Amino acid sequence: MNHLEYVTSGTCSRLITIDVDADGIIRNLSFVGGCNGNLKGICALVIGKKASEVKQTLKGISCNGKPTSCPDQLATALEQMGY
Repeated sequence: MNHLEYVTSGTCSRLITIDVDADGIIRNLSFVGGCNGNLKGICALVIGKKASEVKQTLKGISCNGKPTSCPDQLATALEQMGY
């Protein structure tokens, strides 16, 4: 299991915790801070999906004129993990 605690930058969330199994499937995901309902929704949508596909889908999403977002930070964390 590949595990990362990623400190976010430029978002309301402060930390992303991710576990990805040996097959590249996201098995656990949680955010600290941010918009609770939206982030629970993101977690529900991506758990069980391939990390590489999630990264590709979420990379580059912005929020309220900021150059990043919680989904974009998740993509960056997955990229840091090698996906």
